[in-house]
Amino acid sequence: MKQRFLASVAVCAAVLAGLLAATTSPAALAQSFPAQPVRLISPFPAGSGPDVVARIVGERLSAAWKQPVVVDARPGANGFLAAGAVKQAAPTGYDLLLADVGHLAISPALFKNLPYNPKTDFVPVGGIYRTSFFIAVGANSPIRTVKDLIAAASANPGKITYGSNSVGGPLHLGAAQVEAVTGTKMLHVPYKEISQLYLAVSTGEVDWAMGSVASTSALVKAGKLRLIAVADSARSTVLPDVPTFQEAGGPKDIQVRSWVAVMAPKGTPSAVVNTLNRSLGDVLKQPEVIEKFAGFGFLPDAQTPAALVRLIGTETVYYADMVKRTGATID
Repeated sequence: MKQRFLASVAVCAAVLAGLLAATTSPAALAQSFPAQPVRLISPFPAGSGPDVVARIVGERLSAAWKQPVVVDARPGANGFLAAGAVKQAAPTGYDLLLADVGHLAISPALFKNLPYNPKTDFVPVGGIYRTSFFIAVGANSPIRTVKDLIAAASANPGKITYGSNSVGGPLHLGAAQVEAVTGTKMLHVPYKEISQLYLAVSTGEVDWAMGSVASTSALVKAGKLRLIAVADSARSTVLPDVPTFQEAGGPKDIQVRSWVAVMAPKGTPSAVVNTLNRSLGDVLKQPEVIEKFAGFGFLPDAQTPAALVRLIGTETVYYADMVKRTGATID
């Protein structure tokens, strides 16, 4: 009797497991998504530009979904902490990674032992924003145009200095691109913190640095920094009075940009990814969101997952060449 009862329990358990499996199929998961809080794990420090815009997006996604969207800031270790957490998360769409061009396209060439693979450990969900970099100099610097910078670097090989906040990061490789297109040789000076970097530029400790609107605006407004050119083929819609690299005396326009996107763990159902992408795109079309982004110099960039795959692939090849040129590497 007892054996029959246990057998019946086993059969019921099997049937229940089958029903649960059916209700948690990719299609069913997408239809009910999100049914619980969503966590956006970020490698950026709380209060930074990417962190603030992530919270702006998170608030609006939360309002649309009627579920909390929590921005979990895990800065440090070159983004490894945040990437590792999402890499190990269940592929359900409830744990997502906020990452930029450095984490997804530069690090594979920069680190010999990268603890994650952007192409195989994650699936792209969609873009958040893109931003152009500017050439920043101190307010009292004699360098007032790109033409001045080229002339000074040509007359003093290896003596004109530029700073960055990390070896092999976007600011370093962007400045290296300036060297390449101008045929000059300058000296790279890395700093530990981005705040230290622009303070050094403002005092003349280093001659110049690449910078975004978000990272330089406070010192620009305080009259301690000047932006002499945007490293892009067209003027910024945020700062239209700043000339392009070529307009300011460069030999040709260059494009030094950063972008931030959302990634999910590998194995996340495509139906869930598509749901996330549509919701993200709807938020990035909102006028208030566009206006708030503009305050940081960011342009909403609601890319499809397929477009993001192509972008990561193209940028990975490009930055692998730039890393090779500079000889930058981190063990």
